[in-house]
Formats: sequence, structure tokens, C-alpha cells
Amino acid sequence: MTFSDARQLFTTVTDDHRLVLSLEPLDVPEPGPGEVVVEMKAAPINPSDLGLLLGPADMKTLRSETVGGHPALVADVRPALRRMAAARAGKKLPAGNEGAGVVVAAGAGAEASLGATVTLVGGQMYRTHRVMKAREAMPLPEGAAPAEGASLFVNPMTVQAFLTTMREEGHQAIVHTAAASNLGQMLAKLCAKEGVPLVAIVRKEAQRALLGGLGVEHVVDSSRESFMGDLIAACAATGATLGFDAIGGGTMASTMLTAMEQALLRSGHEASIYGTPVHKQVYIYGRLDLRPTELTPSHGMYWGVGGWLLTPRLQAAGLERMVAMRRYAIEERNGIFASHYTRTIGLSEMIDPETARAYERKATGEKFLVDPSLG
Repeated sequence: MTFSDARQLFTTVTDDHRLVLSLEPLDVPEPGPGEVVVEMKAAPINPSDLGLLLGPADMKTLRSETVGGHPALVADVRPALRRMAAARAGKKLPAGNEGAGVVVAAGAGAEASLGATVTLVGGQMYRTHRVMKAREAMPLPEGAAPAEGASLFVNPMTVQAFLTTMREEGHQAIVHTAAASNLGQMLAKLCAKEGVPLVAIVRKEAQRALLGGLGVEHVVDSSRESFMGDLIAACAATGATLGFDAIGGGTMASTMLTAMEQALLRSGHEASIYGTPVHKQVYIYGRLDLRPTELTPSHGMYWGVGGWLLTPRLQAAGLERMVAMRRYAIEERNGIFASHYTRTIGLSEMIDPETARAYERKATGEKFLVDPSLG
């Protein structure tokens, strides 16, 4: 199938320890039975995308080059991450977890989808055209812009699954780090609607004000000297024994567990030499800090720290529940799960060094949207 200037973005780690983001021509196949071709109009740059795009890169070494005849962004792989990145060596990987666009071609049995604006998930979204099964391209309501459907999977499904985990494991409140992020704001709004107490950990006064404006009662600032006392008080007030940590490295997970344990003692729970008999759990779901996770022996012996990934959680929930969660995300696309973008860029800008430094910063209040149709 011929679409002029069809292109796609690839990320590759080379054998000589370079990370390459290359923009290459795309051959769009004819849609088969039940398939559609979606012209991509909107795809967010999420932290989970950045791990694949630029995770191992030494950002100080970014430069523009031509690689294999294609325009590319090139960076050296950080020496400390070369062993980890070696598994990717020589593999040209597409990127972009989710997005939205307009159906421009359809195979047999999918003709009714022509012209529809749809929200997508399944990877390979940083490209001008994406072939999908029509049943996997969920239509947005008539008149909805593609940007409204760009971020309706990763963050909305994650925060819904957080609450599912909380309920299944018998907890009653949540502690969340990096809580002023796009995901954190969605969690704040969902917890408010569901009546779930939330302890939000931030590191700036502006972030505290932002979440306070969303109705979060317990916002604690990790940059303050009073942080530990504030966190213990918030855990005591909410009864929180479950944490979701986006930071990963350093001592934050241990700090959360210690605060939960101290809050339980403050609330009158008896303790033995092994601490209180109440299980405390922290799940690491991000790695904003790539240092090792450090645990200190200050939170008793009844606790757990583990990894948390969305895909296996959704698989465990089952197809019916997953579809219901996606429909709820679409319904609340301009409410609980609204995403606000500070800048929209094209595929070519993704491989511009200065632009890449900007979207890699993951700054609070900054979220980049890619519109592949911009070139």
C-alpha cells in the first residue's frame, strides 16, 4: 500500500555502545480481513517509552548523524549501563506504546471503521501509519480529537489497576511517589471519586499546591526536614499499608515501609521483636532513579517489596474486566483521565538533540505529544 512519506522511528543499541534513534521509510502493507490502517495523529511520550528510547543514553553526548543512510539521533551508552544494554545490541526496535489516529483504509469486514477516530495500544506508535485488528482500534465518540485518545491506556489502566491491587490485597489506602506526575494526577482524581485515602509524596511546593487543588488532603514534601514525621502522620491518618513507588532507586521504598510501621505503632498496634503483625507492601513500578534499591532494617519483618507491571496485572484481571477499564478510560478521557500536553512535536523533532533533552527530562507539568503527521 502506498502512502507518500510514510515513516517510522527505531531505537537501536550498536555493538560499539551507541544508542541510535533513526527515522526510516515505512512500507505500509495492505490491511487483511478484519484489519485497518490508522493514520497516526497523536502518541504521547510516557516514562515507559523513554526507557526504550533513551534509557541507556549519556544525554551529554547527544548528536545528529546519518546512520545507514537515515537521519538519526545518536548518543553514547553510559558505561555503567553497557552490560544491561547488551541484550539489545543489534536489534532495531520500534517504539511508542499507545496513541490515536484516523482509520484511512480497511480490509474485508472492517469497512465500517473507515473515517473513525480510534485509540490504540500495542506498540510501534511512533510511525505515520499503523496496521491493527479493527477490534483492537477502539473508536472515540464522534467529534473527539485524536489527542483526546492518545493517552488512554498506560496511565489510566495503571491507576485503575492500582486500586484493584489495593482491594485484592486487603489494603485501605495508598502511598504514592512522584505523585504530581500525569499518572499521579489521574490517581488523585480516581481516588477522590472512589473514596480511597491517598498519601502523595512530592518534592516541590508547587507540586504540593497542584495536588491540593485536586483535593488531596495528605501531600508530603520529601525535600522538607519534617518529611519523615509528616509521612508517618499521613500514614497514621489514612491507615495506608500499601505504596506504589515510581522512583525505584535509593531509600524511598524503605522510607515508606518505615513510615507505615511507625504509623501502625502510633495507632496502637502491638509489636514483638519482629515488629507489628500487619503486612506492609511497596511495589516499584518505575525507575526514575537507576541506583540500587536500598532497604534498612527499621520496619519490622512483616513487609514486602516487589516489582509491579501493568501487563500481567491486566492479564490476571481477564478480558472482560480489561475491556470495561478501557471503556471507562474513554468515558473519562476529558475528566479523571485527561492528559494535558505542553508541546506537540513531529517524528523529525524526536531525533533533534535539543528536543530530545527536553522530553527526556520528565519534568512535572511537561508532557510531550507526538503527531507523526507533522513530519
